Amino acid sequence: MSPITLLSAVDPVWVAFLSPEVASRMQFGWTISVHIIFASLSIGLAPFIIYFTWKNVRTNEERYARLRSFWVKVFAVGFVMGTVTGIPMSFQFGTNFPQFAEVAGELIGGPLAFEAKMAFFLEAVFLGVLLYGRERVTDRTYVLSSVLVGVGAWLSGFWILIVNAWMQTPRGYEMVTRNGMEVAKLTDPVAAFLTPRMPWMYVHMMNASVISVALLVAGVSAYIVWKKPDTDAWNSALKLAVVLLLVSAPFQAIHGDAYGRHVEDTQPQKFAAMEAHYETGQADLHLLAFPKSPEALTDPRAENLFTVSLPAVGSFLASGGDFDAEVTGLNEYEENPPVALVFWSFRFMIGLGFLFIGLALWGGFLMYRGRLADSTRYLKAMIAASPFGYAALLTGWYVTEIGRQPWVIQGELKTSEAVSSTLTGAEATLTLVGFVVLYVGLVLTALYILKWLVREELRSLGVRESSAGRWRGPLPWVTGDD
Repeated sequence: MSPITLLSAVDPVWVAFLSPEVASRMQFGWTISVHIIFASLSIGLAPFIIYFTWKNVRTNEERYARLRSFWVKVFAVGFVMGTVTGIPMSFQFGTNFPQFAEVAGELIGGPLAFEAKMAFFLEAVFLGVLLYGRERVTDRTYVLSSVLVGVGAWLSGFWILIVNAWMQTPRGYEMVTRNGMEVAKLTDPVAAFLTPRMPWMYVHMMNASVISVALLVAGVSAYIVWKKPDTDAWNSALKLAVVLLLVSAPFQAIHGDAYGRHVEDTQPQKFAAMEAHYETGQADLHLLAFPKSPEALTDPRAENLFTVSLPAVGSFLASGGDFDAEVTGLNEYEENPPVALVFWSFRFMIGLGFLFIGLALWGGFLMYRGRLADSTRYLKAMIAASPFGYAALLTGWYVTEIGRQPWVIQGELKTSEAVSSTLTGAEATLTLVGFVVLYVGLVLTALYILKWLVREELRSLGVRESSAGRWRGPLPWVTGDD
């Protein structure tokens, strides 16, 4: 008898397990949360690696060789971790959500196969060239390899987002009966692959990945510049990261505003949850929201929130120009998503987005004044902000995925209907615990490797570590301030 079977038979008086549905949703949510960190690392690092490789080959300068070597290693770590954390998710379709796999298999099977055979192997093969082929291939081939690695990473995101976009706004199919079960039959591949959501989601996700990695690159660069201000390589990396933030952070805000109107058009229930809008009618735009009581954290409503709002602007944005436009409220639906998670995740994501714009403008001003590396405050701010891009990216995904509930396929299949009928609460809960422990270990391993790479980089720059664990160098602390 297996350990899970034994535990399933334990007296429930002293052992309580989550329901199969809740545990399965938490398990998939946890695994994709970790996986998306590494997937977005590959996507966001791609333009940096292409640029550093091209500059290294073109100029033969040591600073670009140093940056290329460092970030290719980071990319490789992210690629390996992304592979390890991503493989179990496809199996969870069968073990936890077999009804979803049955209903949507004909629609999602192709894109998932394309992702593996077209994008993954392209990325894997030419990453090997980047890691081990600098002295074995021509300069042109080496640069081309960096481009193909980037293309592979962005193609991977393309095929995966085709699946998710179809789940949000399904098109190009019809429901037919097979073996007594209603399933989706592919009727129009172009419509199914290029759904109304796909271009919005792809642009927003790719740019979010660039922002996340730009903040990471800026944070690592700021730390090394703080320790050794005269390093040409890491001053160049910091400037490049700031320039990318100056472009990508404001663009994300503009694009996100238009994306929100699309969500209101195609998923009005999700839009209402984003603003905790319960009564159908004119909608305000909440710029800031603070809970008046603990209850507001779990059930945010107009009466228990202190808000700084623009009257009727929610209607204006949702409709694309009509202040009197009617926005459907949550009270119109029989079953709603967890509004608190969607509402607060959305606020957190938006708040971080404006923080990124502020950091980008601050850095651009310092760069214009020629004081980017001399500002202790800015260097420390970028070090502190280095993980925030991933926090914004994850909360954005929570809005996207949790806001679609109770549907796993919008309008066709509910999440509760997609869960395995043979899965027990004990099995689902124990595997959830196992995935949490395993994935925490993988994240800690990746962070340790990144720390080790930074330490080795500092050593190669002549910065030595004292016995107390603090770095020493000719200028251990940037004296400039503003």
